[in-house]
Amino acid sequence: MTAQPPVSVIIPNYNGIRFLPTCLNALMHQTYPRDRLEIILVDDGSTDGSVTFVRTHFPNVRVVTMGQNRGLAAACNRGASIARGEILALLNNDTEVEPEWVAALVAALEAHPWAGAAASKMLLFDRRNVLHSAGDMMGIDGIPRNRGVWEVDRGQYDHQRVVFGGCGGAVAYRRKVWDELGGFDEALFMYLEDVDLAWRMQLRGWGTVFAPDARVYHHLSATGGGPLASFYTGRNTIWVIAKNMPGPLLRRYWRPVVIAQWRIARDALRAWRGAAARARLRGQIVGLLSVPRILPKRRRVQATRCVDLEALDALLVRETNG
Repeated sequence: MTAQPPVSVIIPNYNGIRFLPTCLNALMHQTYPRDRLEIILVDDGSTDGSVTFVRTHFPNVRVVTMGQNRGLAAACNRGASIARGEILALLNNDTEVEPEWVAALVAALEAHPWAGAAASKMLLFDRRNVLHSAGDMMGIDGIPRNRGVWEVDRGQYDHQRVVFGGCGGAVAYRRKVWDELGGFDEALFMYLEDVDLAWRMQLRGWGTVFAPDARVYHHLSATGGGPLASFYTGRNTIWVIAKNMPGPLLRRYWRPVVIAQWRIARDALRAWRGAAARARLRGQIVGLLSVPRILPKRRRVQATRCVDLEALDALLVRETNG
């Protein structure tokens, strides 16, 4: 019998001590063989005693300290750099996974050799029958979507299938794919780093499979949100499009891309009194003005593309937001 692959669960943490007991206790009760499971907490400069708490109460967890807040993307990369697993499972600290979570992600990857990643079924922590994500989809307008978001989970997504990518809050990557693509782009700092990696995977011919049995419950925006999230989402959406969307698709869908950004800007202007709205607009402006800085990365990414563009186009969602 072939030994099950070693898995490293990487948890980025910034002042998340209130969530860590629930998150880590759930990982301690996984059905996956304990000797094949490594748990790494990467602390991103917390000041709430997270490091001491984990070292005291969860001595089996490997703790890495960043020293200062360098962002979620850098924290995940740091954890991956020391991980021993053949599969890297990223997990937000404000989650609770079911006992079969790791085993379900591994089984999905083993059943689908073409998949470089496996996406979890994410549900709301306080309304456990309501979906947050059944895998990420990508629109022709360059805007990512959470498949199934806000729907009551009635089993309508209980089948493994191709999705564009996995939400970085609970996703597993093959180590060889992560290394091949260089992990997350740390310039993004936080937000959409998972979407950026999903694009690069797709361009290299690696897909993502949705694993419905990998269930996880998530507190929404518990350690993020607000103006900071709005700024990075506004900026990074433009950066991810500029870096990853192939030229033929940009020429085909530039109108939906422009319209989507205009609608976001229009809505932000209408809600100008709100700090988050102003931050989103500021992020868009910074993103647009800094596109020339992204072009060298774009050239490198597009030079590695080996996928059939029509097959990639078929994955994109036609309905646009608005």
